[in-house]
This record gives sequence, C-alpha cells and structure tokens, in this order.
Amino acid sequence: MKKDDSKIPPEALDAIKKQAFLALKKADAFGIFPTPVDQVLDIANVILAPDSDFGDGLLERFKKKFGSISDLVKKAKSKIIGLFDVVSKVIFIEKSLYPARKIFLKLHETGHAFLPWQSKAYALIEECEQTLSPEIADQFDCEANVFAKEVLFQCGSFTKEAADFPFRLATPIELSKKYGASIYASIREYVRSNHNACTALVLEMPEFCEQYGFKAKVRRTESSAEFIRVFGQPSWPPFFSPNDSIGSIIPVGKQRASKPKTIVLADSNGVEHECITEAFTQTYQVFILICPIAALTKKTFVISRS
Repeated sequence: MKKDDSKIPPEALDAIKKQAFLALKKADAFGIFPTPVDQVLDIANVILAPDSDFGDGLLERFKKKFGSISDLVKKAKSKIIGLFDVVSKVIFIEKSLYPARKIFLKLHETGHAFLPWQSKAYALIEECEQTLSPEIADQFDCEANVFAKEVLFQCGSFTKEAADFPFRLATPIELSKKYGASIYASIREYVRSNHNACTALVLEMPEFCEQYGFKAKVRRTESSAEFIRVFGQPSWPPFFSPNDSIGSIIPVGKQRASKPKTIVLADSNGVEHECITEAFTQTYQVFILICPIAALTKKTFVISRS
C-alpha cells in the first residue's frame, strides 16, 4: 500500500514546510529552474554515492550497521530504491530508476538528514544500536516525502504558476519540465493543491484481459480539498476496462492522450454532476483527471460527447 502523506497532522505539516523553506533559502534555490537539487544536498551536508544496484554487498554493509532491520531489508531488496547512511551522510539511489524519479528520491533521503527531529532520532538510534519501530519509520518516510515535494515545487511556486494556465492535464505535464519533477509527482501536486473540485486517478498500464479487452488497475488517487468536500472519497472500482465510462478514455496502443469528454459522477449526497475527464500516459502509469464542469470558472476544454 502506498504511504498516505495526507495523514500527517497539520502542526507537523507546517513544521516540515518551514524546514523546506529554510533549505531552499540556504541553498539560494528560490526562482531557479529546474529546482537545483544538488545545492540543497550541499547545504544539508549529504553526499550522493555513485549509482547503486542494491546488491548483496551493499545490503550486507547495512546489515552490519542496523542489525535486526537487515532481515526486512534483505527480503524487500527488490523494492528498495533509496537508502540514507546516517553516519557517513551518504545517499544511495537505485541506478536503474529514470532521472526524474532519482531527483525526488535525492530530496526524500535528504529530508531524513535535514529535518532536525529525524536527524536527532537517527543519531540516537545509531548511538544506542537500536532500530526504529515500523510505525515511526513509516511516519518519517511520509514526512520525507512532504519535504521532497515542498522543495521540488518550491513551497507553492508551482501551484501559483499553474493557476495562471488553463485547467487541464497539459498544465502540470508542461510545468514538470520546468521544475525538474516527474509527471507523476507534478500531476499529484497539481490536483491536491488545486482550488477546483478535482481528482486524479493513477492507474497501472492496461493489461490484456480476454473478458474485458483490457484491465487497468487503480494504483492510487489524489483529490483536492474541494473535491473531498463535495464528493467525499468515492469508492472507485479496483480496475477500469473499456466497458465503463472512465475506462473508455484510457489511451491504448500508441496513443498517449485522449480527448476530453464528459461523464456523470454522484456526490456524497447522491446528486449527479456532469464532469469533464481526460487521460494521459507517459508509458509508466495512466492518469485520469476528473473535474465537475460547473466548478470551472472558464471554458478550457473542447468536450467530446461521442
């Protein structure tokens, strides 16, 4: 299950944002694009190791350092994509990841070093030869995610700039290049910080299915505060297929995007809303953007009703 960064308490969220602002300020990174990640690493006094493959040699090194946690690490090594060596302040990033993903992970691991309560906790654990509880480890990971996205999107700069463009999937996709972020992270940030009632469905790539033609599993969802207020948290199906209204707009074959079209979505009171939807894939995931037409203040789509 994907870690839910939205569950961080407001006071903790404010503290993380203040640290991200401080990191950007110390690094003289505000207004520099793409966001100069290496400058942030420098002021956090962390070093990026040469590309790592997380083979048994590297994991054996962490086994000697962290003892009992190593069994968990070894079992999950195929899923490990980033590690932070507390003592040497060295970051290890899986070499096979695509560049934008590596950028986010650099900042995530830097968050563990820069957030003062985390760095103190890790230092104490190292000194006492103890380990973090799974609950605290998950909490620290969620906090590091928030730190990374706040630094990458320059503490609201991305959101303010996006508001000057039409409401559409193309907006975060275009801005992702400017900020040096992945399309995945940019679409999530675009939706969760948007003043419109909107949601994004992130789907796995469609897989052939004899019964339906294809199935695209739901990987995660991201919604704006206004969408949650109006619609709550809809119970999306575990997958979409060409037989349903949302699945019918999923790009297939060599297609990368679909034309905007309308669907009907019921809110938490059962009231139906006509919504605009569009889809895009960068070949790793499929993104579906949904927004009630009434929520848009100006016409930004050419709607296909076919």
